[in-house]
Amino acid sequence: MPTRREEDEARIRRQLDKIIEGIRAKDLDGLRRIYATDVVSFNVEPPLQHVGVAAKLDNWARVFAFFQDVTYELRDLTLTVGDEVAFAHGFGRLGGTLKNGTATSGMWVRGTFCFRKLDGRWLITHDQASVPFDVASGKGVADLEP
Repeated sequence: MPTRREEDEARIRRQLDKIIEGIRAKDLDGLRRIYATDVVSFNVEPPLQHVGVAAKLDNWARVFAFFQDVTYELRDLTLTVGDEVAFAHGFGRLGGTLKNGTATSGMWVRGTFCFRKLDGRWLITHDQASVPFDVASGKGVADLEP
């Protein structure tokens, strides 16, 4: 019989699977159900932060506008689960076919997802995607792979 911690970890992994499914389907309503209403998101593009679920979904809508078809994968995911909070980190890659027909495999970014158990549901309250940068040039390094 699974422990409560194992059950919570399985629920969080299902939420992360729903993110993958929602991105691939460009399903903003499905993604809305995964984020807390007051989510704070640090994405790779400006501004420094997106606050609230509407801002998070607006960001996804802008991304989806570039793509005809979207692919998304998470790799090397590590999860740490407590009673009321949890976090996951790994590598994500967004790719697909752009509206102009160009296929792109995308680039790998570092991703962190912070969850809180709210009304019995694990929701993302903070996420961050980042790209390493070269200190000497001050430019992002987008060709690294896990």
